[in-house]
Amino acid sequence: MAGFTHLFIPGPTNIPEQVRQAMNLPMEDMRAASFPELTLPLFEDIKKVFKNETGRVFIYPSSGTGAWEAAMTNVLSPGDRVLMSRFGQFSHLWVDMAERLGFEVDVIDCEWGTGVPLDLYAERLKADKAHRIKAVFCTQNETATGVTSDVAGCRAVLDAANHPALLFVDGVSSIGSIDFRQEEWGVDCAVSGSQKGFMLPAGLGFLSVSKKALVASRVASHRRCFFSFEDMIRANDAGYFPYTPATQLLRGLRASLDLIAEEGLDNIFVRHHRLAEGVRKAVDAWGLKLCAKAPKWHSDTVSAILVPEGIDSGDVVKRAYGTYQTSLGGGLNKVMGKVFRIGHLGWLNEVMVLASLSAAELALLDCGVKLAPGSGVGAAIAHFRRSPQSAIAEAA
Repeated sequence: MAGFTHLFIPGPTNIPEQVRQAMNLPMEDMRAASFPELTLPLFEDIKKVFKNETGRVFIYPSSGTGAWEAAMTNVLSPGDRVLMSRFGQFSHLWVDMAERLGFEVDVIDCEWGTGVPLDLYAERLKADKAHRIKAVFCTQNETATGVTSDVAGCRAVLDAANHPALLFVDGVSSIGSIDFRQEEWGVDCAVSGSQKGFMLPAGLGFLSVSKKALVASRVASHRRCFFSFEDMIRANDAGYFPYTPATQLLRGLRASLDLIAEEGLDNIFVRHHRLAEGVRKAVDAWGLKLCAKAPKWHSDTVSAILVPEGIDSGDVVKRAYGTYQTSLGGGLNKVMGKVFRIGHLGWLNEVMVLASLSAAELALLDCGVKLAPGSGVGAAIAHFRRSPQSAIAEAA
């Protein structure tokens, strides 16, 4: 088929040409004397994206799931009690990992379409007089349902209860795209991955840790090997890794971090909100609803859109790909067949968003959804014209 195949899933995301070219180089010696000239600035510059001023960042050759495991096995001990909430496929997977790694998981099941239940967290923490809870987990952005939770609110309930538990945040589909302030919000372990806001292929897991988490890791007794902080620190301090790193991805990361710094994080956050609002205007114009139950949960990186009764969202996704060469995200787990997802994060602009909405409209119409052709695209265009790109710097 002629033309491009378009990618509008919530990760992996589109890769800027500068980043692709930065990775297009011969293999290099990861033990060469010059290698730290690449790696040492990387460690410092990626901390700026997490807004981690006093801790350190680990870069693993893994997905974000590997960074999840690194956080838990380095900082916690077997049998430790942890407080978690489950409201989507990825928060579910985090709970599953904690259980399989041998932690005592106090899990709060929430309605899918909502996020971290701060009121229930507050109750559990206040009731935990013996401080048995060693860590509190917050999925900042639930990719399966298009829900963003309040990380600063998690810190507030911990502080209100005067509770010493560590705060863990899954920021895989948020960090670098949605406001995140590790130092200010008192986050101890923040996890992300290369394939979303960092605009790279999958293959790097990022774990940003606080001083408090580093101290905890020295007494934690969980077994670890590949993800060991100690091994990484010894090698990273000299600019190397304890095993073969993904050298070409690191070159791409250098280019990605340069692009992030050039645009500025505040501008990136405003751009993502503006583009996400365009998608939300389109959904309203179609007469459809988001999976997110209220505006306070709306995600600026992914929209999960409910299809009408009698329509299988999987058919919409298949039609978009098979006929219109456009990849949209499907529904996962409890929302399989009920939602399709548009990823609007990373290297993205207005016209790209309009392309995703055009393909979605075509697929929805073909699958029997009653909507006015052009209604969603038109609503998004009207939104973008009311909030021109030049307003981004002023708004930030």
